[in-house]
Amino acid sequence: MPRPSQPLLSRQRIVEVALRIIDEEGLAALSTRRLAADLHVRAPSLYNHFATKEEILDAAGDAVIAAVDISMFGPREWPEALRQWARGYRAALARHPNNVPFLAGGPALRPAALRLADAVYGALLDAGWSRSYATRIGATMRYFVFGSTLGPFALGFVVDPFGYAGRYPHLTDAHRLRQHREQVDGGAFELGLGTLIDGLVRLYDQTVVKS
Repeated sequence: MPRPSQPLLSRQRIVEVALRIIDEEGLAALSTRRLAADLHVRAPSLYNHFATKEEILDAAGDAVIAAVDISMFGPREWPEALRQWARGYRAALARHPNNVPFLAGGPALRPAALRLADAVYGALLDAGWSRSYATRIGATMRYFVFGSTLGPFALGFVVDPFGYAGRYPHLTDAHRLRQHREQVDGGAFELGLGTLIDGLVRLYDQTVVKS
């Protein structure tokens, strides 16, 4: 039989299928046995491309981060760059919510995640922020973005109006929040982002411009 024109297995294909399993069923569903079955190969074949399951998890997580646009750092002033980046970061994470708890642990040695961290930190340094402030601002932005994707606020309330009536007089409309999830959660993100950026601009004027 002629050899196939394309290899049957590649790192990219493994990552794509691993990410699909995580997206559909969660991190706990991913195992080398399950991944091999979905790829129609034997499990040992995976180790020609990845040494461990942890490496596969890292690669799948990094594929999520690789979709985050960081091209605004440099051409844009740092406040607007942070604003645009945070929106894109949240959108990328929202497309893969089951991966968020894993990625929240930090960039480790994942290339895309480290490029992202380097771009943010470098842009802040170039703008005149001290290393200390640049580190803390990067961390603050990351906390905010990840926090906004870990658990949608609007979905935290039950749809039964009788669950709140009488006992919680200020929550009589809480059962309607699920119907307006994007308005509530998206609006809360924009409110928090705007407040955060405005505060950083004031801090910049006080600590960098005046120094």
